[in-house]
Amino acid sequence: MVNIKINGKDIQARDDMTILEAARENNIQIPTLCHLEGIHEMGACRMCVVEVAGAKALQASCIAPVREGMEVCTHSKRVRERRKVLYELILSDHPKDCLNCGRNLSCELQALGDIIQADEARFKGELSSDTVDLSSESIVRDSAKCILCRRCVTMCNEVQQVKILNAQERGFATLIGPGNDLLMGTSTCVNCGQCTTVCPTNALHEKDAIETVWDALADPNKKVVVQTAPAVRVAIGEEFGYPAGTIVTGKMAQALHDLGFDYVFDTNFAADLTIMEEGYELLSRLVGFMVGAGKVTEKQAEELGFKGKLRQPVLPMITSCSPGWIKYIEHYYNGQLGHLSSCKSPHMMLGALVKSYFAEKEKIDPKDMFVVSVMPCTAKKYEITREEMVNGGYPNVDAVLTTRELAVMCKQAGIDLKKLEDGKFDNPLGLSSGAADIFGATGGVMEAALRTVYELLTGREIPFDNLHVEPIKGLEKIKSAAITLEGVKDEWKFLEGVEVKVAVTSGLAGASTLLDQIKKGESPYHFIEVMACPGGCITGGGQPRSDDADVRAKRMNAIYAEDEGKTLRKSHENKDLQQLYKDFLGEPLGHVSHELLHTEYVQRNRY
Repeated sequence: MVNIKINGKDIQARDDMTILEAARENNIQIPTLCHLEGIHEMGACRMCVVEVAGAKALQASCIAPVREGMEVCTHSKRVRERRKVLYELILSDHPKDCLNCGRNLSCELQALGDIIQADEARFKGELSSDTVDLSSESIVRDSAKCILCRRCVTMCNEVQQVKILNAQERGFATLIGPGNDLLMGTSTCVNCGQCTTVCPTNALHEKDAIETVWDALADPNKKVVVQTAPAVRVAIGEEFGYPAGTIVTGKMAQALHDLGFDYVFDTNFAADLTIMEEGYELLSRLVGFMVGAGKVTEKQAEELGFKGKLRQPVLPMITSCSPGWIKYIEHYYNGQLGHLSSCKSPHMMLGALVKSYFAEKEKIDPKDMFVVSVMPCTAKKYEITREEMVNGGYPNVDAVLTTRELAVMCKQAGIDLKKLEDGKFDNPLGLSSGAADIFGATGGVMEAALRTVYELLTGREIPFDNLHVEPIKGLEKIKSAAITLEGVKDEWKFLEGVEVKVAVTSGLAGASTLLDQIKKGESPYHFIEVMACPGGCITGGGQPRSDDADVRAKRMNAIYAEDEGKTLRKSHENKDLQQLYKDFLGEPLGHVSHELLHTEYVQRNRY
């Protein structure tokens, strides 16, 4: 510990702290702009400068370490005047179209102006490039709005390790973007949108689908179907003043009805479906491995229902729910594509069912259906444009709204979630288990799969308290668990005593670690879950931006609370799903499932 003074107040601080950290711990606020705690700490904008006794120059508090006897003033006249100058210099090269900007009233630069109280703009001159890059299906890059804070650079390079955003050129010509004059849409950008969550202005934002959806709702010849991902229900409330992690499932469903959607379904139904297909796919790989090893005969495999269904025994199998992760492996590790599950992501599965099973059931021509997905993810906007995501000549999903975009639509329609009664999802694609809810948090897909696969093999619930596989819960970058199969059913006796090893990661830096193990032949795992965004879908690229340091934990806890509040908590017990297989799909990995619910992935170049 060291003894310092801030604004005349005696303070004890840890010797590894910065001035900013010591001030905040003692409820002394210092304005920042480029700083992002734990992610981007480089003092680029200098907005956090403070005066330190004995120092000739003002110090950037976000990187200046505390030291014994230090005396700091955070708001002297010199400090206040310097901040105003710095702010005015930023404004001199920034558009003045705040009222027309998508970040109006949620812009960090705008909010900083309220703190700085810069009441004049003394500097005028040449403006930087005003290039607007619309090449990506997911993300718009507007260089005129960029303030060169480099938050997105740190997020892309160090957190996600995709490494396509960097400072190009130097000095006044500096531009943040891909190298070699590439556009976002022609680079190896994976569309995860994490850059949009940390951008303080509107320089990086999702490509807007709001007007497309309004047009569909206004078309009398269209039946417009909407579905919502599990992570949306624990985050959209924040856009209406609810604390982070508030569950607003019923209010969200009612808002969608009030917006005029003809059918309001739940992506969670397809999450349960994903577990059935993915779980059987894992088993088919394990059985295929055992057949190849001579421990199981072809006849035994047929008796287990795998006649003609055995998949290539490529292990570990890796989940395929996250389109950002899929594009990442296609670019960076395309020699490992055989490890991917062939399952489409849940919202694509539901879209395919809406335009086949549900259209047939309701006697609606699929060409007259328009499917909208509300997702926490910007990469889903790209995913729906993939040529593989088409059945019967129709795209599985027609438009994707982020959580932020749905909130905008509600406000445009005068809908306040706080004033709504709880509504319900429509049947038959609205019932889901708690296992589907936890898809929204890192480790949730793996836990949901283990709940079902273990019970299919043993006839018993997975032996963890309250069904939670604790070793793979939480926000650590890489988590792992091992479950020994004991007391398996007679027909599965060849798996008795097998220790199934699983791993979970969120954020693409962790994915690269696990894929390097596979590449070297050193992976000990049978099954791996990967989500592109740190923390999983709860902090996807399309979720509400938050200055709550605990927002990930709060949303994650809400996801698990939603699961625990349900009577139905295992995917294979979903009665409507069982009926779907009976009436339409036949069986997991069957012919109909293969055509509608499974896909292939492609090798892409790395630029």
